[in-house]
Amino acid sequence: MATNTLKAHNSKNRIKESIGYRIFVVCNTILMILISIATLYPFLYLVSQSFTSEQAIIAGHTSLIPEGFNIDTYKYVLTKGDFLLYYRNTIIYTVIGTVLSLTFSAFLAYPLSKNELKFNRILTPFIVFTMYFGGGLIANYILIDRLGLKNTMGGFIFPMMISTYYVLLMKSFFQSIPKDLEEAGEIDGLGKFGVFWRIALPLSKPIMATMTLFYAVMYWNNWFNAFLYLQDKSKWPVAYYLQTIIRGQGANDPDAAQVSLNIKSCAMVLTVLPIILVYPFVQKYYVQGMMLGGVKE
Repeated sequence: MATNTLKAHNSKNRIKESIGYRIFVVCNTILMILISIATLYPFLYLVSQSFTSEQAIIAGHTSLIPEGFNIDTYKYVLTKGDFLLYYRNTIIYTVIGTVLSLTFSAFLAYPLSKNELKFNRILTPFIVFTMYFGGGLIANYILIDRLGLKNTMGGFIFPMMISTYYVLLMKSFFQSIPKDLEEAGEIDGLGKFGVFWRIALPLSKPIMATMTLFYAVMYWNNWFNAFLYLQDKSKWPVAYYLQTIIRGQGANDPDAAQVSLNIKSCAMVLTVLPIILVYPFVQKYYVQGMMLGGVKE
């Protein structure tokens, strides 16, 4: 009798938990759908606007469905002016900058992850200090000028080549690698660099993929360094060119102040498209890297 009562009580609790869990799932799903709509709506509206005819935009007929659908705007943006030149510059800056940033960030983060490193207790706080306090814009500008890096690729890449926050994430990830594996490599005759190259890096694909995405997006979207250090228009990245046409100051177009809204929308879509296309392929590593990089033994 008591057993049957207990079973009935447990069954009743399971039903209650199941109902509560289902309600949670429904509410969570609705919330995620609303957040997704709020996130996607501006971009979908921008895409629609880029395919809408100029006459419809002037008349104020813009919605999620393009009116007077055409691709003339894309042909105009891709063939007139130097948009493709700026696009090429951005690809070069992003590829070279990301490779350099990953290389030097890893070379800095791995030694800092070792407690046996001499003066580690001094070096790590010193590096963290730079994340909160810097020399300031004027000091950085004078430094780049004195180094002869103005109007060069180095002037665009070097000021943001190493992010302290990303270095700390990589440091935490390297600390999570089992020491037994590194010790086994040393027993097999590997030096410190060999352990780093053959053991630590192959095990760090999640965090490296995450940092690749972060650094690539940072370089791809950066326009402020170009504004400060790149006077030669032929060296501009596409983000800075996009910023100029939004403000009505196009590089080689005397009528830039009259650039239509659909042309601006088209340029924005073409600028963000590569990042959107690449992200699904690294999303898995991105999630793993963020979780593992924040865990410290």
